Amino acid sequence: MKTQTWSQSITVPDPPIVVNLFGNTRWAWLWLAARLYVGYTWLTSGWGKLSNPGWVKTGEVLQGFWLRAVAIPEAPGRPLISFDWYRAFIQALLDSESYTWFAKAIVAGEIFVGIALILGLFTGIAAFFGGFMNWNFMMAGSASVNPMLFTLSVLVILAWKTAGWLGLDRWLLPLLGTPWKPGKLFEK
Repeated sequence: MKTQTWSQSITVPDPPIVVNLFGNTRWAWLWLAARLYVGYTWLTSGWGKLSNPGWVKTGEVLQGFWLRAVAIPEAPGRPLISFDWYRAFIQALLDSESYTWFAKAIVAGEIFVGIALILGLFTGIAAFFGGFMNWNFMMAGSASVNPMLFTLSVLVILAWKTAGWLGLDRWLLPLLGTPWKPGKLFEK
């Protein structure tokens, strides 16, 4: 009997349903629905903040959210932020008054992620940044729709090859390529 060592390369095949669901353009309509839902949610969230000076001028809305998130309740119960390292991170942002510029970054991020997902433009990257924002909101104690959006974002990331098929990625990805395979614009 032959034994395997750690230095040997072994390819573990994916289940056919996973290959089909995440890599077959037949399922592009499913990823279109997920993309449009998540993208619309991000776009409307960011767009709604644009007219609020507490977001785009002073950042006081974000400051208030962070202040509530780092507060440790006096009554028995759990604080909004469960991890001390994340509380320290948010407290450092508060101490440096980063909410003044960070609020603008959140608004811009929400709008750009929303537009990119709706258009199917760099879908996997847009879903990653949307999911990253959801993760941060959840870490700061805001459940709301964030767990659902995070889950959908992870699924869209996994389906990045076909999630933008019914969008601009259908033409853009073959032109630009990926880091491991240059597209038509970069071929010799």
